[in-house]
Amino acid sequence: MKKIIAVLALSASLISCNQSGTSTALKTAYIDTSKLMEESTEAKDIEAKYKAKAEEMGAELKAEAAKFEAEAANFKKNAMANGQAWAQQKGAELQQREQQLQYAQQGMMQQLQGESGTEMDSLVKKYKKLFKDYGKEKGYDYLLGTGEAATILYAKDSYDVTKDVIKLVNDKYKSEGKKEEKPADTKEEAKK
Repeated sequence: MKKIIAVLALSASLISCNQSGTSTALKTAYIDTSKLMEESTEAKDIEAKYKAKAEEMGAELKAEAAKFEAEAANFKKNAMANGQAWAQQKGAELQQREQQLQYAQQGMMQQLQGESGTEMDSLVKKYKKLFKDYGKEKGYDYLLGTGEAATILYAKDSYDVTKDVIKLVNDKYKSEGKKEEKPADTKEEAKK
């Protein structure tokens, strides 16, 4: 019986030594990725670029749609006067033009989504590398992400490094010679 107690005591002491020797506190932080994308200057620039491009392309399409609407109104006005054969032919032409406008709109949307998606994917890859470097530099064992696809159920606010990462990505973007957020400068440049 004494041997069993001695073996159990020795085993317990060895286990506790192993556990205390291997258990270290993990340094963990999280980044709100939705907030990062909302406040990142580079992400804002990409969004603004494609919004302007969509407005430009949309204006051309809008002009074509207005022209189509005018022709459709003219068709309705003249259908009775020009006869059934003319109305059928002109109606078929208008339907074909309407389809072409719809295809053009779909093509424009797909083009914009593809181009912006490619740029955003590139930005995400760039940020993933930055997260890895940031985590190593700060000595974190884990950097977790929250946002639309939340992967954290609970975290202390003190672990939130989102603001630091936003500052880091914006500073890095500015240092690469990209657009800076200075409304006064852009107004002066627009006057020149």
